[in-house]
Amino acid sequence: MKRPAALRVLAWMSVCVLLTPATFLSAASSGNAFLIRNVRVFDGHKVLDQADVWVSDGMIKAVGKNLKVSSDVKVIDGSADTILPGFIDSHTHASGDDLKKAEVFGVTTELDMFTEVKFLQQTKRNQAEGKDLDQADLRSAGIVATAAGGHGTEYGVQIPTLSSPGEAQAWVDARVAEGSDYIKIIVDDWSEYGAHWPTLDIETVKALVDAAHKRRKLAVVHIARQKDARAVIATGADGLAHLFADTAPEPDFAGFVAAHHAFIIPTLDVIGNPSGDALATDPLLSPYLTPKDIANLRNSFPNYPALSEKYAEETVAQLKKAHVPILAGTDADNPTTSHGASIHRELELLVHSGLTPQEALAAATSVPASAFHLEDRGVIAPGKRADLLLVKGDPTRDIRATRDIVSVWKLGVENDRAAFRSSVEKAKTQPAVAVP
Repeated sequence: MKRPAALRVLAWMSVCVLLTPATFLSAASSGNAFLIRNVRVFDGHKVLDQADVWVSDGMIKAVGKNLKVSSDVKVIDGSADTILPGFIDSHTHASGDDLKKAEVFGVTTELDMFTEVKFLQQTKRNQAEGKDLDQADLRSAGIVATAAGGHGTEYGVQIPTLSSPGEAQAWVDARVAEGSDYIKIIVDDWSEYGAHWPTLDIETVKALVDAAHKRRKLAVVHIARQKDARAVIATGADGLAHLFADTAPEPDFAGFVAAHHAFIIPTLDVIGNPSGDALATDPLLSPYLTPKDIANLRNSFPNYPALSEKYAEETVAQLKKAHVPILAGTDADNPTTSHGASIHRELELLVHSGLTPQEALAAATSVPASAFHLEDRGVIAPGKRADLLLVKGDPTRDIRATRDIVSVWKLGVENDRAAFRSSVEKAKTQPAVAVP
């Protein structure tokens, strides 16, 4: 999917980049033990009714019924509520305060697919020092692999491009040195948008995939057409950063993907000609949306008649039947999206496309954690990070219940949503900010 005119701007991961150093835990540990009692638990895979979740030192200590804790542990009544792993948005473009906004809405990890290197590196320094507990954790591709003059070069950010397979290993090694957690590759000539831009040939894509794997990094590919989806998956790419919407899925497409052990991030919320107005006016979400966020949600892509969200929805249904891993991603902050808020719409669209509410919730928790080898999160289990989302009601039956947020924790530290809301209310008294 194309990006807006201004850039807003994992991996086979070694243990060292899972980023759970002592600095994190010391920042999260002091006085932060608590127990959520009698809560419905979606643990990333299944539902436990009327269970307890015990958090200590920023980690989940125990999950079970009638847990015994000392009197100094804070007890939270979770009756009629549901506790979920913090959401993982598997396709974003982060910059500025986007990660802070994301956490307010329950997104505790963002898998960024293109951002500036300076932002990536500074954010990682903050994470390593435990300075970001009020922000979503970041993993990022950094700079994308693209052809000279191709998609990704139009945002005013200097992009080192490629023209041949022989350049692939050096290009990948440079991204790894910059801090990229995985490699993002662009295969999109923009023909679906009525234009024609240069794009990488399949031989160069194969060389990039092989180079990424040599450095134990995942290779994720941006495509817009079904034929390109097939071609890049055949190279050994680990996943697609979008679904196509140019044609109905061929009968064997999902089987082809499954046979290659690839995953898909559909980004349904930016396919076709969507509208973010339903998020902008939702009383559960709008009090936390800044004027700029609301303007962007009400912004739109040009209408591309050749593209149909129906094709993408049909493909999701087919992928489900073939047991292909489906990951929830929003492509925020493209038009019609906003960091954090849009994951709730993406979950709704996944259910509309045939996933059960539990499957959609897994697509934003355990499935991306597994696909990107984030072994410390995405599930509620002893020894995992206490990245948690508490909501009213039962989103395992009604997916829209994810919007009714009670609390969000990152490493056991509760997000001050009330303070964030107050800052948003203050911003709304200022003149409106137009989105270009």
